[in-house]
Amino acid sequence: MAEKIAELKKDIAELEELQKQAVRIKVRDILSIETRKLISDLIKLEEQQKSVSAAPASLANQATNKCYLVTLNNYAWDQSNKFVKFYVTLQNVQNLPAENITCSFTSKSLELNVKGLENKDYVLKINKLLNVINPEDSTWKVKTDMVIISAAKQEQKEWSHVTEIEKRASDSKKLAPESEKSDDPSEGLLNIMKNMYQQGDDELKRTITKAWTESMSKGPAF
Repeated sequence: MAEKIAELKKDIAELEELQKQAVRIKVRDILSIETRKLISDLIKLEEQQKSVSAAPASLANQATNKCYLVTLNNYAWDQSNKFVKFYVTLQNVQNLPAENITCSFTSKSLELNVKGLENKDYVLKINKLLNVINPEDSTWKVKTDMVIISAAKQEQKEWSHVTEIEKRASDSKKLAPESEKSDDPSEGLLNIMKNMYQQGDDELKRTITKAWTESMSKGPAF
């Protein structure tokens, strides 16, 4: 393509030179028409060349910028009178631009998003918090290899668990009849899950069913 462009430029230059030398108007008009035609062809070729040159760079950028989504499930937590704090470990997170790390809050949930960390996007969602929080007073900050989320308590009381589901699981275990208790941990877990399923609302039932389906390839249905 570069060779064709070079030849066209030479042809156009020669036609323009001939046009200057032509004496008769009709000859000049013919040369002018042919020159404009070649100029049009030249513009098209140059645009095609730019598109071809830009394509590999665009593909390379797409490959470089492609990130994989990772759902975070592990975190540590503690609390004070005013806050419930969540500690999320992410190596080298402190090297990201500040705008790549965000956390949103509602009165009963929080969601942490970390974008572009070594070609991965991370998300941590905690729904149905045990107690109500104040979104406007909740914050997050980045430390070395860690993000610390501070969820502001609406009431200054002790949280026994992080979420309602964890609390229900704990309560169901305590209330399980003696006949349902067993030395087999898996049987005990099954009984707890059954009690939670029977006592829970529709959303809790959907959550338990999904968790059970994903973790067990075989087993009795509720």
